[in-house]
Order: sequence, then C-alpha cells, then structure tokens
Amino acid sequence: MGSYLTTAEVAQRYRTAPATVRYWRHIGYGPKGVKIGRRVLYAEAELTRFEQSQAAGEMSA
Repeated sequence: MGSYLTTAEVAQRYRTAPATVRYWRHIGYGPKGVKIGRRVLYAEAELTRFEQSQAAGEMSA
C-alpha cells in the first residue's frame, strides 16, 4: 500500500490553501481524493498522475 497525504499536506505541496484543494475536489479538478471515514486522503501515485497531466497540458498550450 502506497503512502497517502492529507488535504493540508497536498495544499503545502502545491503551495496553496487547504480550502483551495477542497474546492478543486468539489469542482472535479485536481488529484482524486479517497474519503476514509471523515478524512480525505490522496495517494502519492494520484498526485504524480495529476502533476504529469498538468505538465502535458502546459506543454501543448
């Protein structure tokens, strides 16, 4: 099982506020989170996938 990050840790990784990460989740943007109990966690593999998709999109623009 890979490692998971909290919403606060994802926000710190992307240098944004936790509220922004929650908003991204609300509108269907950003890395996909998994709700476990009351917490939303993000797999490292999902963060990598999101980052690669963003890099590919920026290069095509």
